Amino acid sequence: MDQREKPSPDQIRRARQVNPKIRERDLAAQLGISEAELVAADCGHTSLRIEPRVNDLLTGLQAVGEVMALTSNQSAVHEKIGVYDKVLTGNQHALVLGDDIDLRIFPKAWAHGFAVEIRDGGDIRRSLQFFDAAGEGVHKVHLRSASNLYAYQKLVAELESSHQEPIVSIKASEADQDAEVPDQVGTVDDLRAHWSGLTDVHQFFDMLKTLKLSRCQAMRMVGQDFAWRLDKGAVGAVFEHAVEAEMPIMCFVGNRGCIQIHSGPIKLLKPVGPWINVLDETFHLHLRTHHIREVWAVRKPTGDGHVTSIEAYGADGKMIIQFFGTRKEGERERGDWRFLAESLPRIPTTTAAGGKNP
Repeated sequence: MDQREKPSPDQIRRARQVNPKIRERDLAAQLGISEAELVAADCGHTSLRIEPRVNDLLTGLQAVGEVMALTSNQSAVHEKIGVYDKVLTGNQHALVLGDDIDLRIFPKAWAHGFAVEIRDGGDIRRSLQFFDAAGEGVHKVHLRSASNLYAYQKLVAELESSHQEPIVSIKASEADQDAEVPDQVGTVDDLRAHWSGLTDVHQFFDMLKTLKLSRCQAMRMVGQDFAWRLDKGAVGAVFEHAVEAEMPIMCFVGNRGCIQIHSGPIKLLKPVGPWINVLDETFHLHLRTHHIREVWAVRKPTGDGHVTSIEAYGADGKMIIQFFGTRKEGERERGDWRFLAESLPRIPTTTAAGGKNP
């Protein structure tokens, strides 16, 4: 829909009342609006606009205690129960490095914020919800019974915006770092030279930026000694093997404003139709496997030896979910994780680099 066809705040509120069970992201898509517009329509009712001041938010959340942190994209929802601990603020990057809630945050992408209170029978469900300039969700914080309500209310009061209109100004989504680059610059030789020279996994993005390649373009080019394509069922196999072998893994889900990480074992796996669901005590994950177009095993050199990730991508070339074996800085990759990654079913591919199979 274009701007003239979008429903009014009153129409949006009525649609929510008629469809109380539909996920907010899905209802927004049905209405032809962003999720931020859906939440904004309730300003003055169940929503209060707050400023997306990330550093103040993270500092204030430390006093709120136990909450549920939620980060999602179109295909995966990652939920962690814990506290916002070991917070490192910053204008370009901010970090939460607690034992349960582990986040990599990019504050410049946070454009809209809301404090939401919805009555559910005799209870009130409270949350803080943040969106980017295109109205897509970047991060949400849901209160729990153990949360410090006073600290939460104090934080909301400090962040409350002077503007409480039931509409938001939405901008077109910018090009995503994972999107396909029409005019790629890097050659196979350039790519392999840069890739083989990596000493830290965090250098990978800068390499792609320098060579003007998307992640998928780079993996298709580099050769199978560094990246090899896997069967789509590989993601389910990772979960199943992690449960059966009690193998601790790292599971990343993110968007342009936030990446959320689970580190540790997975115990309760529940597939339902195309969904894979993890329903552990402090970690919930909901993954739409039918959105997966490509799965890759990716090997990156580091100062501690190479590390291997399993990465799933959607039809738009954006990463849906990423896995590593759990390890700490300075440790070598787990042997059981490496064996699993190299044993998953592959799709034969040809590459310009002609790299050998690992």
